[in-house]
Amino acid sequence: MGLIAVTGASGRLGGRVARRLAAAGVAQRLVVRDPARAPSLPAASVARASFGEPDNARAALAGVTTLLMVSAAETPDRIGQHQTFVDAAAAAGVEHLVYISFYGATPTCTFTLGRDHAATEQHIRDAGAGMRFTFLRDNLYADFMTALVGSDDVIRGPAGNGKVAPVAQDDIADAATAVLLNPLPHAARTYSLTGPEALTLDEVAAVVSDAAGRRIVYHPETVDEAYASRASYGAPEWQVDAWVSTYTAIAAGELAIVTSDVPELTGHPATSLADLLRQGRSAYPAD
Repeated sequence: MGLIAVTGASGRLGGRVARRLAAAGVAQRLVVRDPARAPSLPAASVARASFGEPDNARAALAGVTTLLMVSAAETPDRIGQHQTFVDAAAAAGVEHLVYISFYGATPTCTFTLGRDHAATEQHIRDAGAGMRFTFLRDNLYADFMTALVGSDDVIRGPAGNGKVAPVAQDDIADAATAVLLNPLPHAARTYSLTGPEALTLDEVAAVVSDAAGRRIVYHPETVDEAYASRASYGAPEWQVDAWVSTYTAIAAGELAIVTSDVPELTGHPATSLADLLRQGRSAYPAD
């Protein structure tokens, strides 16, 4: 099968995939920024590298056949970091790169960070050196829906009556693992990973209410109100743009289409938000 490498193995999604690969008994290399935080797994080695460190990245990926690239943390220079890492992967001889992208990623999509993913996808296509690729475009995380609720039990944002089809991180990890274990049939394929249903934020609030045992409501803001309500956080402009455009992307209908890609890749139904909350998998702990 060859050696599989997983980036972000100390985080939520990469860690889920790494544990699944370990359970399958395959050799893997965990590429992390801080080796002390890497999980201890059978048949797993650890290499230290950041996306923006070409020499370290190339060394960390030496001998790797298949690579899972979980996107970097949100920063103004994320595209450049991604491009550097992709180039390092190609230089190291990686044969197949599986990239965790975003649902509906295009250069002009409403969600501003989705444009970063579109740029990264294009760079992967252009990387050359015979490197195959697969893109897993995730909808918003179902695990994250509870984090939209403010301290006053209100979800606020300019999503209007638009819908979102949130996907569970465990389902994404199952899909990614399936591709990593048998990558060739998925070469040059793009999968859009969603939950089994599209929900308005009113419906999200109702589902969260049922699970929490208290009343959660959705308050639709205007775009101006959304910027004003987030001004107190002192976040940089690009980050506030990202926060607000999460909601405006929902309003624009760009996150609403449900696909069958999760069940087709994993062999099991996609997890609904209600089931995720019922199973207690929505705490969204810090990395």
